[in-house]
Parts: sequence; C-alpha cells; structure tokens
Amino acid sequence: MALKEMYDYLDTATPDYSSTTLSVTPQEVLQEEGQLNQVVHLGADGSEEVITYSSDKIFYVNLRWSTKGAVDIGTILDFYYDAAKANGIARSFKWAHPLDGHTYVVKFRDKMIRSDTGFYQGIDSVRLKVIGKIAD
Repeated sequence: MALKEMYDYLDTATPDYSSTTLSVTPQEVLQEEGQLNQVVHLGADGSEEVITYSSDKIFYVNLRWSTKGAVDIGTILDFYYDAAKANGIARSFKWAHPLDGHTYVVKFRDKMIRSDTGFYQGIDSVRLKVIGKIAD
C-alpha cells in the first residue's frame, strides 16, 4: 500500500446503484490519473495565471480486462448496459480497486468495446471517473 492513495483525497459518496460492487479483477490497472479543477492562462509574455475553480480532486482510473472468461466480461457488460446499474455513463456504482483494497464510487467514461477470441473475451480499456469513496 502506498503512503498516500486517491482514497485519502476523496470524500465519502453514495452511488446511484449500490446493490452490488463491480469487483472483476482486471489484468492491468493501466493508469490512475489525478488532477485539480484548474486551468492555466498563458500571457503573451510567457507568464502564467492559474485559476482554481474548486478544491475538488478529480481522479480517473483506466483498466484492462484483456482475457477473461465470458462470465466475468458479462458481469462488466451487465453493469454498463443495465439501466438500473450504470446505464452506460449515466449512473454511479461501487467498484473494488484491486490494488489498494478500497471501494470507490465511480462512473464509466467511455464506450464499451469487447473483443472475442472464441474461448476468451476481453475489454481492452475502460475509463472510470472516480466520484468518491465508500468509507471503510
């Protein structure tokens, strides 16, 4: 476990869908991206002015399930397509982070692309926006 994790910077949140947690372990956590709600305005002289819109931290996680069985991929697709669960990118849900052991409230942020090799299926990349955390 890291000395600091995104969990340490997020507020507790309540997901739109809370009956189950998406906990299919990915082959890879490609990236965890973090940023503040800020923009930089550059002056003609090369100077910078940073405007901070809020103190909220913004996190995204990119995952890959490159080769999984049909049941695991079906679970992910069910979360994405079911109107009562994530409903595409519209609704938040609980997601179990496989590396830091915490549960987060997230939303899908991309379209869903599935590959099928016959025996295995895969989802090459899924981007999740982290809305908040579930208190431990």
